[in-house]
Parts: sequence; structure tokens; C-alpha cells
Amino acid sequence: MSVFDIFKQLENKDPAPTGAVEYIIAGLGNPGTEYENTRHNIGFMTIDTLCEKYKVSCKKLKFKSLTCDVMIAGKRCLIMKPSTFMNKSGEAVTEAMSFYKIPPERTIIVFDDISLEPGKMRIRRKGSDGGHNGIKNIIYLSGSDMFPRIKMGVGAKPHPDYNLADWVLGHFKKEDGEKLEQCFQNAVSALELMVAGKIDEAMNKYNS
Repeated sequence: MSVFDIFKQLENKDPAPTGAVEYIIAGLGNPGTEYENTRHNIGFMTIDTLCEKYKVSCKKLKFKSLTCDVMIAGKRCLIMKPSTFMNKSGEAVTEAMSFYKIPPERTIIVFDDISLEPGKMRIRRKGSDGGHNGIKNIIYLSGSDMFPRIKMGVGAKPHPDYNLADWVLGHFKKEDGEKLEQCFQNAVSALELMVAGKIDEAMNKYNS
């Protein structure tokens, strides 16, 4: 690579985020290769799509998470993939909230929802944990349920007797791939609107 090419790359590179962190965006999942691309890790997969769009790597170990900083809608956002395992997601998220003094209203959580089919998503301003252990831990440790959130559909168990843990730790069907890719893109667009203070627009446009 020539010196000219190097300078050209530097010119095209987005400037590093500046100013105080104003938002936290956390995608939930479990660390480790054995959990990659499982239903429970759809929050991680959404974050990967966001990072791909903004050409950043979520690899800096901080707040018990893999993190990076991104400017979205003119606001500096801390992007997080907690490394604590799902049931202790709150340890990572609340540590970052405390450090940057970010209120729940500016902490967006992305996670899996078995009540929605793959390819579907639902945005909410706040709400209960709905039986999701990651959200339950965040609410418990923060003392608040005022988190904006994006629920990403992973589909219901095939039958009532099916073990829930086996289902969410299982992999998506091959035929779900195209629907999921579009859903990830929609989720990133929704996150951009939410950070811009347009959560109503995000809900109207992407809730399904």
C-alpha cells in the first residue's frame, strides 16, 4: 500500500467520538464461541450489525463487556456486549450507567423475545422483565424499569414441553436467515431514531 493510499484511508475514516457519552446501547447475549449465533444472542448479533455499519469493532474490554464508542445522531454512544452471561447482564450495564451517569431513559437494551417470530421486532419505552433473566437482572440492580428496549423475535418453543433453555440456546433455522438480516438492519435504523429522540417514529415504523 502506497503512502497516498494510507492518507486516503485516513481521510475517509470517521472522526473519533468526542464529548461525553450520552447514550448506552447494550445488546444482550452469552460470551463464548459455543453461544455464537444462538437465539439468546440475537442482541449481540444486532450490535454486530450496528458496528459493521459504523465501521467499528466492539472489542475494548470495559465494564465487564466488549465495548466501543460511536457517534449516532450527533451523540456519543457507548456500545456494549456484556461478557457476564445473560443472567448477570445488569452487572455490566449498571456499572457503565454509574460511571457515565447515564439514566435508564438513555440506556437502550436489545434482547431476544420468544413471543415474536424471527424477523419481527418490537420497541418499547419501558416495561417489566417479561420473564427475561437478562432484563430482570438489569431492573433489579438499577432499581428501574424505565429502559427503552428493542425486543428481537426468536420464535416460540415448538411445543409446551420443550425445554426453554434448550430452545433459546439453540440455533436459528436456515430459512430464518433472510428475515433476520432485514430485522437487524431495521433494528439499527430504529436505534438511530431512538438516539435522535424519535422513539415514537421508531415504534410507528418498525414495531411488528
